[in-house]
Amino acid sequence: MTATVAAPAGALPGVKDEPRAAGVIGQTRAGWGLLTPFLVLYLAFLIGPAVYGLLMSFFDGSSVRPGLGPFAGLDNYTEALTSADFWSSMWHTVLFTILTTPPLVIVALLLAMLTDRIRRGRWFFRLVFFAPYVMPVTCVGLVFTWMYVPQTGLFATWLGALGLPAPAWLADPNWAMIAIALMTVWWTIGFNFVLYLAGLQDIPRELYEASAVDGAGPGAQWWRITVPLLSRTTVLVTMLQIIASLKVFDQIYLLTAGGPNYSTRPVIEYIYDVGFTDFRTGYGAAASMLYFVVILAVSAVWFAISRRRA
Repeated sequence: MTATVAAPAGALPGVKDEPRAAGVIGQTRAGWGLLTPFLVLYLAFLIGPAVYGLLMSFFDGSSVRPGLGPFAGLDNYTEALTSADFWSSMWHTVLFTILTTPPLVIVALLLAMLTDRIRRGRWFFRLVFFAPYVMPVTCVGLVFTWMYVPQTGLFATWLGALGLPAPAWLADPNWAMIAIALMTVWWTIGFNFVLYLAGLQDIPRELYEASAVDGAGPGAQWWRITVPLLSRTTVLVTMLQIIASLKVFDQIYLLTAGGPNYSTRPVIEYIYDVGFTDFRTGYGAAASMLYFVVILAVSAVWFAISRRRA
């Protein structure tokens, strides 16, 4: 007896599934059609300017004359790498990153853990901690400028009530970067708080209940359950925060404009100054390309860590 294999439902022997193939082709065309507007904008406003900036970095260009200017080769890169002002601004950016990243990770985690334990009114704390993040940087900078006024500002009033002298927050090189970091922590901690709160809510409650039955206290539960299961969220929050801090410009420009005596000027403001104040667009493009390599290296580290954990 010869066994027979039944043909799939709706299919005839010897006849190709042409409608299905046509449907796949139609979906592909529709997908490219939907992607086309984004690709055009992406190429026009991101890839195109980036390529032109790379080309500009090899010329001695200026914003006061048309064209790329005389060919400079690698002179702009050599000048940037040997410039004390460039490396000083690089250090200011790194210092700002060091001052802001640990509190924006640790404090956000602690606030998320405390909020996660609240059973009623959790929405209120979500609103309170996240609300500053949606405020424009100009508004936050203006408010903190008033708060940092040495004699009549809010911080000076608080310190005076405790019998402590108030420093010149934005006029003292030793305090200016700390003042900017404090404002940044208050302003942006809500984003990391929301990420951590979402990660905590994904942890099964049964794990805590089972560990409590086994005699584990809150400290052991936090160290053996919460921290390991939040490791991917911690890596994400840390790397996003480092990249965001390395791109700092707005709050420093609004509060101190890089002062006093350039003690808080970050790399992006340095690029802005040489490109738009000194009108050296070629040199500014070279400095921006060097800093792009730094940001790209940090992003590559994040990608490698995320891929390894996945």
